Amino acid sequence: MSAQSTSASLDHKNAQPKGNGPAANGNGRGSERGNRKATSRRLRWAPADIAVGAAIGVACGVIFQGFNFVYPALSALLGAVLPGLASLFHAVWYASGVFAVLVIRKPGAAIYVNLVGSFAEMVIGNQYAFGFVVISAALQGLCSEIPFTATHYRRFTLPLAALGGALTGLEYGIYLLLFRYAGVALLSPRGITHMICEVIGGVLIAGVASWFLYVALAKTGALDKLASGRAMRGEAVAD
Repeated sequence: MSAQSTSASLDHKNAQPKGNGPAANGNGRGSERGNRKATSRRLRWAPADIAVGAAIGVACGVIFQGFNFVYPALSALLGAVLPGLASLFHAVWYASGVFAVLVIRKPGAAIYVNLVGSFAEMVIGNQYAFGFVVISAALQGLCSEIPFTATHYRRFTLPLAALGGALTGLEYGIYLLLFRYAGVALLSPRGITHMICEVIGGVLIAGVASWFLYVALAKTGALDKLASGRAMRGEAVAD
């Protein structure tokens, strides 16, 4: 091969666009923008999400109020066995948060449903102070969402639901010690029993029970309009 043809061949190779050139970088930026838009669409609330969340919240408000009447007798019975044992069942009041995230799968779902439930509870007639109920509901919702927020609302599993329930139980247990259980120290026998039972109840009722309730509801087809229902049937859900 002549020197001239060799030089031409080298010039041709050098003229080929590099993979890390401006065009490639432009494609990368375009892909990133596309991913951000897709994520924004996935996390954006739709009218169906708002309606379903409101329905869940009102239903939970009725359950909350019903449990308000049952709890005093339950607390007295379990307290006679072991002071603090009744905290096992406090999760009935905050299981709505984890359940809401599993069903709606949008940021703020737990807080929204908890607040709707609290307002419904107050309308029906609640014996607890309005501020205590609303602030507690918002904090519970925030803690319920933490595990799912860490995954950018991409993963919804039983372990994450259980973790959300545990965190909510931990928060509510401390909240009660600070503002409701006057004179009960965290490291006292009752305080320790209360906190252990609160977290266990959070895992079992707010976490595990909420997960299986979601699965059962999704299998009936009631959630077909939501991504959570389609995911249960194995259909592709757009990111």
